[in-house]
Amino acid sequence: MNAVLWGKCKKFIRQPGGFIITTLICIVFAYLVGISSFTKVEVPIFTDQSEKANDILKDLNKSASYSFVVYSEEEVKEQLEKGKADAGVLLNADTYTIFRIAETSNVLMVQNYLQSYYDNRLKEQAIIKEAADKVEAERVLASNKETPIIPVSYEQSQTEHEATYNQSLQALFGFTLFFCIYTVSFTVIEILRDKQNGIWDRFILSSTSKAQIYFGHLFFSFLIGYVQIIMIFLLFRYGLNIDFYGNFYLVYVLIIPYLFSIVALTILLTGLVKTPSQFNAVIPLVSVSSAMLGGAYWPIEIVTSKIMILLSKFIPITYGMDLLKKGIIESASWVEILVPAGILCLMGTVMLGIGIQLIEKRHI
Repeated sequence: MNAVLWGKCKKFIRQPGGFIITTLICIVFAYLVGISSFTKVEVPIFTDQSEKANDILKDLNKSASYSFVVYSEEEVKEQLEKGKADAGVLLNADTYTIFRIAETSNVLMVQNYLQSYYDNRLKEQAIIKEAADKVEAERVLASNKETPIIPVSYEQSQTEHEATYNQSLQALFGFTLFFCIYTVSFTVIEILRDKQNGIWDRFILSSTSKAQIYFGHLFFSFLIGYVQIIMIFLLFRYGLNIDFYGNFYLVYVLIIPYLFSIVALTILLTGLVKTPSQFNAVIPLVSVSSAMLGGAYWPIEIVTSKIMILLSKFIPITYGMDLLKKGIIESASWVEILVPAGILCLMGTVMLGIGIQLIEKRHI
């Protein structure tokens, strides 16, 4: 087995092109699809330069969606005239004024954000004004912002769809799970090539058992897919500062059942075809259709067709996405995580058993 692994590692080092290409394509697609979540919308503003207005600006820039950048009044109006910005804002201590060239969705969202902030600010000022001890009232309000008297869980007020949807993570999870199918398949296909070139017969005649030969091939395929996924997630976590809800290191465990099922799926496909060219023709059909049905391209929650939902139950990507969403976004318990993980392990075991049997019976 060690000899098989060593030989495949040396070949990979000599020809890493397929791995590098699929990794780069995955990164580009995930970034482009989730770009609106990776970057903040810049809103040009000008203020009256008062201390209160500067404090308001600091509070507004705590938003994860908007970045309020200070310009002069002339520069803000110039940006609007040239179409470089949808809206410009004049910030005062107690009011704001929005300058816009059109009623776009960005303008409405900025307006809602500012309206909500100023409403809360006015309520706090009214409470402090009516309080007997204004200093104590300010202290209590500041304390309640940090540690609310009645903690409210934001996730509890969301619908099931909203709770599991995050555009950046949807794109990252979906495309990573999709492209790793190609990475794994490019290594598993070597079994077909070895059989076609007569190398497989030499393996069988050697002192290495069939179990060790299969395990060497499958473990290498699993390892390559694992390394690729971890590299992509590390890049997005520390390179683009994508929020994994504090559960980033959980992905090291969550991707294991999915990768096992994908290795098993490619083994099954290897047993069903006769030549590497047939395998290369089948893999895109299987991977693309699986990604569409399994919720890699778009959230499975928005699909209304009962037939499509039924078909998705037989696809590993469905449970891979469910596993990552529950573990990362929802911070679900291990009991909930074990359900999709168990299904993936069961699917992988069945496909692996059938695939190896087909490979053994088929002569090339």
